Amino acid sequence: MASISSEHGGGSVTSPAAPTDPPTGEPPEPSGQGSTEARPAALPRHVAIIMDGNGRWAQQRGLPRIEGHRQGVTSVRRITEHAARLGIDQLTLYCLSSENWRRPASELAFLMELLGHYMVEERDLLMRQRIRLSMIGSREGLPPETLTDLDETVALCSGNEGMRLCLAINYGSRGEIAAAARRLAREVAAGRLTPDAIDEDVVAEHLETAGMPDPDLLIRTAGEMRLSNFLLWQISYAELWVTPVAWPDFAEFHFDEALADFAGRDRRFGGIGPA
Repeated sequence: MASISSEHGGGSVTSPAAPTDPPTGEPPEPSGQGSTEARPAALPRHVAIIMDGNGRWAQQRGLPRIEGHRQGVTSVRRITEHAARLGIDQLTLYCLSSENWRRPASELAFLMELLGHYMVEERDLLMRQRIRLSMIGSREGLPPETLTDLDETVALCSGNEGMRLCLAINYGSRGEIAAAARRLAREVAAGRLTPDAIDEDVVAEHLETAGMPDPDLLIRTAGEMRLSNFLLWQISYAELWVTPVAWPDFAEFHFDEALADFAGRDRRFGGIGPA
């Protein structure tokens, strides 16, 4: 994935025409630029983001792909802080998918190093904003030093009462659902659970996101219209918002545009709206 991530694919349905930043990455003139004055009245409780376009952003500028990942960390920082200031309950970022291991070893090594540095360098920000940190995804294959930095930062932030920042690292939704099915099967085999007792709530309790609210809004950058194996169970009723802007150029005013569009959606959850 992107930034600490990379390229995924994502989203689906409609995407409002988000402005494309000029080549310098500087924001266009008016748009609120992260100002909280235009904050929509109906905030999503949980925003999930597929951070896409780091590699393409770098290649379009004649830079190595790793520079796109490095710049993407800046976007992670500013969007995390902005979301916390706005009062979002949870922000989930798709950092590395289970499929991303197909990438060149040198790029993966850089991503792991970048992730470890982020875990250490952002501790002051996380504590200042009272952000709780968590991770979903498999720990298998992640470097021990990266896991140590991650675990120490999670522990440091465990007492915070602000926004939850959830990083999806080495994550794949199909694998998550399959693992939940195995856990349920073991409980049935052990006699602790009957098959008839397995409903949607029970399945949700066996997912890695147990205890977290489902995303209300899924944002995908860089214009791709795919979900990329991200939170497939959890986003069943999420609103989708796709922008052509690559993740390294994604700024606070883009986030605000997504929130404003979300506030205007008619969320019926399969029912019928008011006459």
